[in-house]
Amino acid sequence: MEQIWQGLIKALEMLVQGDREVLGITLLTLKVSGMGTLISVLIGIPLGVFLALAVFPGRNAVVSLVNFGMGLPPVVVGLWVAIFLWRSGPLGFLNMIYTPAAIVVAQAIIAAPIVTGFTIAAIGQLNPKIRLQIIALGASRVQLLWLLVREARMGLLAAVIAGFGGVISEVGASMMVGGNIYGSTRVLTTATAMEVSKGNFDIAIALSVILMVLAYIVTFSLTMLQQRGRGL
Repeated sequence: MEQIWQGLIKALEMLVQGDREVLGITLLTLKVSGMGTLISVLIGIPLGVFLALAVFPGRNAVVSLVNFGMGLPPVVVGLWVAIFLWRSGPLGFLNMIYTPAAIVVAQAIIAAPIVTGFTIAAIGQLNPKIRLQIIALGASRVQLLWLLVREARMGLLAAVIAGFGGVISEVGASMMVGGNIYGSTRVLTTATAMEVSKGNFDIAIALSVILMVLAYIVTFSLTMLQQRGRGL
């Protein structure tokens, strides 16, 4: 219990004193996780809507791959992204390994199946009669898609929340493709793991508290937006 209290006090000190290192790590965490989530949303929602509405041979196999990807271990993603981005890899010429951009790529790959899977479920739960009614009213294909997305907005926001939760909490992929480099690719999760390995449990607890506070603030904001949508 003493270590926990020391960690909580340390976290409060870091926040009150505005520790520059912690502030930089926190901002980088928010930046890379935000970008990773945004990219996953731009990929996952359109793909999820398509898979929910389209009928084609092999659809079930594709949906199964999406569901499989939702539970893909982050270290596996980190390994393959590192292989592709490594200097001798197929994409080595991009010089992205051990950069924040590499972390964004890995996190986007982790979150994309989550967002896609939740989107498929959100659209699939809509009453089939809604689609028929919209078509009967003479809506164009674009209008149909927009109205269906609007009808499923609460489920889609749940997809965004789940995607963000998947990237803000992962450490394996970020460590492997980012390298946990001070002042460059060190984020809250990798910094916490490093402090634990060094035996600095008070600092590790402090960083974990800051991470949880950051995750809660973002999740709370998205939840408020989601719940506000119930009245629209």
